[in-house]
Amino acid sequence: MSYREVSEVRDGMQIDWDVPIKMEDGVVLRADVYRPVKPGKYPVIMTYGPYGKWLHFEDGYETAWRRMAENHPDVPNGSTNKYQNWEVVDPEKWVPDGYACVRVDSRGCGRSPGYVELWSAREARDFAQCIEWGGKQPWSNGKVGLNGISYYAMNQWQVASLNPEHLAAICIWEGAADFYRDVSHHGGILCTFLQNWYDMQVKTVQHGVGTRGYRSRMNGDWVAGPETLTAEELGANRFDFGTLAFEHALDDEFWLSRMPDWSKVKVPLLSTANWGGQGLHPRGNFEGFVRAASKQKWLEAHGIEHWTHFYTDYGVRIQKQFFDYFLKGERNGWDEEPKVRLQVRHVDKFVERHEDDWPIPRTRWTKFHLDPAGHTLADKPPQAAGEVAFAALGDGATFLTPPLEKETEITGPIAARLAISSSTRDADLFLVLRVLSPNLKEVVFQGALDPHTPIAQGWLRASHRKLDTKLSEPYRPYHTHDEVQPLKPGEVYDLDVEIWPTSIVAPAGYRIALTVRGRDYVYPGGSGGRLSNMKNEFTGCGPFLHDEARDRPVAVFGGTTTIHFGPGRDNYVLLPVIP
Repeated sequence: MSYREVSEVRDGMQIDWDVPIKMEDGVVLRADVYRPVKPGKYPVIMTYGPYGKWLHFEDGYETAWRRMAENHPDVPNGSTNKYQNWEVVDPEKWVPDGYACVRVDSRGCGRSPGYVELWSAREARDFAQCIEWGGKQPWSNGKVGLNGISYYAMNQWQVASLNPEHLAAICIWEGAADFYRDVSHHGGILCTFLQNWYDMQVKTVQHGVGTRGYRSRMNGDWVAGPETLTAEELGANRFDFGTLAFEHALDDEFWLSRMPDWSKVKVPLLSTANWGGQGLHPRGNFEGFVRAASKQKWLEAHGIEHWTHFYTDYGVRIQKQFFDYFLKGERNGWDEEPKVRLQVRHVDKFVERHEDDWPIPRTRWTKFHLDPAGHTLADKPPQAAGEVAFAALGDGATFLTPPLEKETEITGPIAARLAISSSTRDADLFLVLRVLSPNLKEVVFQGALDPHTPIAQGWLRASHRKLDTKLSEPYRPYHTHDEVQPLKPGEVYDLDVEIWPTSIVAPAGYRIALTVRGRDYVYPGGSGGRLSNMKNEFTGCGPFLHDEARDRPVAVFGGTTTIHFGPGRDNYVLLPVIP
């Protein structure tokens, strides 16, 4: 058993394989460094994560790579693509511009030994030590920037809270921030994504899979080696994420220990969100932009698959302008860039627009009131008493606006208030904001993962209705998730539901709809296929499903949910209408 501690010149780069980085507890992590051949001191772009630094993008994520390369030829162009790796920069597009690219396999994954405990305080400390290591190398100019998608974005919020000395800027590309609200329990309802993702994308490259795993096309060696461990040894070297997520049903210390301290996130940052990332990635990017203490911060939001724009010329250009400014000190005008850059979504295109802040300051917060007469969304609440009841595990009820008289833009966070009762002691609400064409065909989009993603979604378990009064806004309720408050069957409760931010310009003649459901949204037009790195077929929510029977026992969640109307009963969706 041996590591590949080799330095060689390849494809115009000096590549250092399996460089050791020793942690304070003695564990030695392994990193690859791609840097210019010419001696000098260069700014560092670093990632730390579990996906295997030697696993070629196409080998681990074949369908994702093929779709991106075919639809966006600017991604593979200008590179041999030999060193493409899931969700991190292509060094062949960064090293020639004078950057050193460092990829660190996180503790217990890929080439790094140790115990796997994802997004833990231990990992954050490891990451901070890697940043300090990168800032002190003879080929480093002392400035380290963090840049990557998803996992490689999410842990940036955490490590930024620790303020390592050499950390100079972070680009959080589609990175959740709150592991309870953004990932594991949407509105308090368990999402099965974490378990399935852990099985498919982490365990497969755990350190010690060795000869049973992938052989790297980058250098011919074992991605998750060099040692090969037994199944029992592998199990002993990792925590059981799915079981722990189920057991920690409230926002307790397990989740809070993974939460960034926003008051300590002070480094310059670029936060980029995906409108179609419902279930994982847009919320944290907006929350982080709003709540981080950084005085120099920018927000960008876009569409299509969540891995694509990071690699397109559009995405790389923005990243490089940001990092050139903060890591190289280039006066390239980044400081004059708009604080908010939005790819505003239309039914057939995206149109870039710049704004001064988020939420957009000129937003007209507009209530659309649910009316049981005709199941409409109206500009005034109904005066007559009424009820709309539906099976609590069923497809629910839909409320529609009349055809829009003029083109209408909805861009921003969304909230709903509902007066509901349940025939049992609890109820789960799944809210879906939808757009329908004049012939009532639903408009859906290529989401971050699912090709049939609706406009926006929100969730709430009724027993988790307690609000944090300090953090809640009228347009973004914030639930504490720190206790269960059971319902009394038949009693009416007011629930405030957070619906994740979105953007859509609906043409005249189209309709806006709100569906209140008791289970996950299902696209009415059939399957969206699947990705090679995912377990389930896509039916509208991608892998972000809430179908764990133990979390939603029929005896508790299988009754009847009723929406109540009339004087003192306000049921509405608050939309961010942009004039």
